[in-house]
Amino acid sequence: MAFSYTNKRGNTYFLHSKTSTSKTGKRTTLFFFAKEKKDGVLDAVPTGYMVAETANGLPVLKKKA
Repeated sequence: MAFSYTNKRGNTYFLHSKTSTSKTGKRTTLFFFAKEKKDGVLDAVPTGYMVAETANGLPVLKKKA
């Protein structure tokens, strides 16, 4: 089951991740929300992160303090 978040305007977004490798070999993971389920959809919020909402209603992941 994909993790979904409904913002204050009633729009539903699904959490995704994408891993890329730089030229030096360093692996970086990018987390993002999309309105449709695509490749890389996640089942839960990663450990150490929480979902927050920007002023215009877009969901973002933030690291817990």
